[in-house]
Amino acid sequence: MSDISQPKTVASGEKFRTTQGITAIKDGQKHRASSEPQVFEPKPKWLRVKAPGGSRFEAVKRNVSEHRLSTVCQESHCPNMGECWSNGTATIMLMGSVCTRACRFCAVDTGNPNGWLDLEEPQNTAKSVELMALRYIVLTSVDRDDLDDGGASHYAACVRAIKERTPQVVVEALTPDFDGDLQAIERVVDSGLEVFAQNVETVKRLTHEVRDPRAGYEKTLRVLEHAKRHRPQMLTKTSLMLGLGETDAEILETMDDLRAIGVDILTLGQYLQPTRNHLTVKRWVSPEEFNRFRELGLEKGFMEVAAGPLVRSSYRADKVFEKNNLGLAAPVPVPGQQLNSSLIPTLNLN
Repeated sequence: MSDISQPKTVASGEKFRTTQGITAIKDGQKHRASSEPQVFEPKPKWLRVKAPGGSRFEAVKRNVSEHRLSTVCQESHCPNMGECWSNGTATIMLMGSVCTRACRFCAVDTGNPNGWLDLEEPQNTAKSVELMALRYIVLTSVDRDDLDDGGASHYAACVRAIKERTPQVVVEALTPDFDGDLQAIERVVDSGLEVFAQNVETVKRLTHEVRDPRAGYEKTLRVLEHAKRHRPQMLTKTSLMLGLGETDAEILETMDDLRAIGVDILTLGQYLQPTRNHLTVKRWVSPEEFNRFRELGLEKGFMEVAAGPLVRSSYRADKVFEKNNLGLAAPVPVPGQQLNSSLIPTLNLN
């Protein structure tokens, strides 16, 4: 739930204080003096999006505000917020909007919440899911290294509350790594969700530069592997940003690492620099390149690879089971690959 009441004058990179007394950095990264001024090139035409608006957008906005929800849509400056909210959906971010980590690609505020939690969050989240009449909900959260179990118990309580109120809703949990705590991972996996996600974010070589030092490429692989081993029938999912300086070979190596631990779903999207204090974009990956990586990923055995410049981990997440690249393009034919209905949660795809 949202725990912040920010003055409008807070600039990116500045410290501010939340209503709970938490000191945080706006957008997660302090201002860094650079010897060379950054040159911002215009984004390619395929990255242009419509301005948000409309009655359904406003309805979601009211719901988020009235139930004190945080959404990753807002906190991470997601370019798809207008489309998703206009379609009546939002990705709910649990345990507040202040993260204990400071990944250099991420625009979520960072600080130390010192154990703060909104104890009404599980029920408020469940009410919101019911009000939005969703068939599929993605829950994500900030990292909470200040909590003994990384917030796993609270996360699981939110999933259970949704299932108690709307048992037909499919729940995807895009979780933190819980610092690799296997019992914490099991606590969330056993809460009733259908899809467990933890993002690897970038290739192994770039992990130290891109992610917080407490995160790790191998740590994320261990989290995903343990979740799958603990509950094999559950789908596992991860996401990779492109445009941070990775090579094509490294992307394919990452796919191989993910398939080796049984990851079912992979999303690939363009990294976009949220503020001047964050990592710069090293290259713009074209839609044609994304299509090629999708085809290669499917050939490696992923159930689905959703790939495109604006694809994000939770973007059109319910459409992954249609195996048509979230409706962004015609599905890539892969010889011998058949739809395995036993892998798909119960969904009305009509």
